[in-house]
Amino acid sequence: MRKLIGIFAIFTLLIVAACGDSDASSKSAESSSTDEPYTITISNSVEEDSALHEGLMKFKEVAEEKSDGRLQVEVFSNAELYSSEREAIEAVQAGNIEAASPATAPLANFAEEFMVLDLLFLFDDVDEANAALDGELGDKLNESLETVQLKGLGWGSAGMTQLTNNAQPIEGMEDFDGLKIRTMENNIHLDSLSELGANPQPYAFGELYSALQQNIFDGMQTTGQLIESSKVFEVQKYMTIMDHSFTAEALIMNKDFYESLPEELQAVLDEAGAAFTEHERQVSKERDEKAIEFLKENLEVNVLSDEAKAEIIEALQPVYEKYEAEIGQELVDLARQ
Repeated sequence: MRKLIGIFAIFTLLIVAACGDSDASSKSAESSSTDEPYTITISNSVEEDSALHEGLMKFKEVAEEKSDGRLQVEVFSNAELYSSEREAIEAVQAGNIEAASPATAPLANFAEEFMVLDLLFLFDDVDEANAALDGELGDKLNESLETVQLKGLGWGSAGMTQLTNNAQPIEGMEDFDGLKIRTMENNIHLDSLSELGANPQPYAFGELYSALQQNIFDGMQTTGQLIESSKVFEVQKYMTIMDHSFTAEALIMNKDFYESLPEELQAVLDEAGAAFTEHERQVSKERDEKAIEFLKENLEVNVLSDEAKAEIIEALQPVYEKYEAEIGQELVDLARQ
């Protein structure tokens, strides 16, 4: 009997020891898993030599530093991951990647509220547009992103849009008559330019240089930075500083991924998003100013007068009315304020 009791005691001790080892290894595994970094992949469609890429690298720097390495950010520029911004947005929605930095125009395909930013002559300059996005308008747009499984982290700036062409300087509405203009696949821009008498058509930007060279189009519209970096000025004669539209660059993240992070890491991402916004805007503004000065030396440049601008805005009233009904009067009024 004493032998049996002794054997039973030894057996019990072995079970207790095994359970202790199991608990220890479980706690060790749990500790190891929580120490593993979270990887954030960001898709960006523009080149590395751009204000947007620099802004994303600032985001990476702040996120990794403030999280003590618990967040690891990988930035893929030059459309390396996805050929179009729409594909990148869909990938973020689906959780295939964690983040992307598209222009705001393609976001209107997912949240129609973003169409408000496509209305021509909505903002006088970049500073006014940035201030609107930093205020209630930006809050409303971020709310609309959350309804489509996206989280807004920051607002970069692509700058104000100018118009180049080979026909004549744009000094009034009559100069738009019959002008073949390449534009983005953007219904508001297409309708607006048509209302002014032009013949606008969407066309792939990567093939635009040769299209202008072959006179498929008379002209195009984009920011000063892009006119310079794409070498479009080599195949154009005139540039009119119109500042007629503004394009923001949104930094978006998969909503579920963001909300799955510990609160302290969410706070780090918010801080990194603010750093992205400040840095990208500063670099973008400096580059745009330098680009405009460069283009003045390589193109015949004129500035659209306030009188001509007022005439054009009056002519665009039917377009405003059409899209106000679709976007919502409240949001349009908020943007104008």
